[in-house]
Amino acid sequence: MKKKFLSAILAGMLALGSFSISDAATRDEIAAINVSKSGNFQYWEKDSAVTKQLKDYVKDVTNKKSKNFIPVEDRIAVFDMDGTFLCETAPNYFDHMLFLHRAVYDPTYNASADDRNLALEFEKSIRQKGYEVQLGSTAPHQASVFEGMTFKEFETYVKNFMRTPVEGLTNLKWGEALYLPMVEVIKYLQSNDFKVYVVSGTDREITKIMACDVLNLPRNQVIGTDIKIYAKNQGDVDGLKYKYTKDDYLIRGEFVIKDLQMNKVSAIYREIGKQPVLAFGNSSGDLSMLNYTINSNKYKSAAFFVICDDTDREFGKPARAESDRELAKTNGWTPISMRHDWTTIYGDNVKIRK
Repeated sequence: MKKKFLSAILAGMLALGSFSISDAATRDEIAAINVSKSGNFQYWEKDSAVTKQLKDYVKDVTNKKSKNFIPVEDRIAVFDMDGTFLCETAPNYFDHMLFLHRAVYDPTYNASADDRNLALEFEKSIRQKGYEVQLGSTAPHQASVFEGMTFKEFETYVKNFMRTPVEGLTNLKWGEALYLPMVEVIKYLQSNDFKVYVVSGTDREITKIMACDVLNLPRNQVIGTDIKIYAKNQGDVDGLKYKYTKDDYLIRGEFVIKDLQMNKVSAIYREIGKQPVLAFGNSSGDLSMLNYTINSNKYKSAAFFVICDDTDREFGKPARAESDRELAKTNGWTPISMRHDWTTIYGDNVKIRK
């Protein structure tokens, strides 16, 4: 009875378009966020120039009488994930922390010496003040520690880790660590018939698990770092020679390609087949995707750049923030300030852990 009562209260609040969040929003609450076609944003400052620009743009390109009208089938928006709508700072990317757990702290798994040693070096680099190490790409190692898993097993593993706390922030689990203002942007675009794709440097399957249900995205609207996929009984037989049998099922294989920089653009063209009209990112790894969107586009287009400049509610780095503003200015992207544009990030009681 109590559960039904609470559900009824939640449903009533959602019908009004918003709800009060003191701790982090749950995944169900995040999924239930609704933004109208007119853009009734709740987690953005009312005088934010960013939301005004975005709403003016959307109003223009969805108006059939406007010279800038974009047909529904061409309203493509692409979003990076980590640092664009998901925490990447407390202390590091979700997929990196998952790798560290698997390679070092999972008592049910024995990592190879190479994978474990790299994970330990990574741990030093994020936890020991002043310790810096050039690790190169960890993507092959992140794939290696999950080789041979079925996709169902992997999804269960990832979801279990999503229930663990974000180390650097209070009252927040990894599965809840989405930026509420950016979730609103995605829901707003969906209300205006934009097809949203997530184009991430994170493993494609991790990205699907993290993003699809809370953002109402079909799994085929996610692009990410890729691995090889094998049939269980395939072994070393080439895929052109092996025939899938009734006793087979799919398992994860080794690393293929990291979805950053120009690789993002190549994947967008290959998998979407259309040039996006909106792009959202947060790092130099998104530069190519953002520039591809706004250059030589037959439609009116725009790119937005999330800047982690909040040192009270997030682990903002002022020097990088200033550099990112210059990068945005140079390339013609609109900067989004966590500090000045957002009324909250994850919820008011999510704070930096002392």
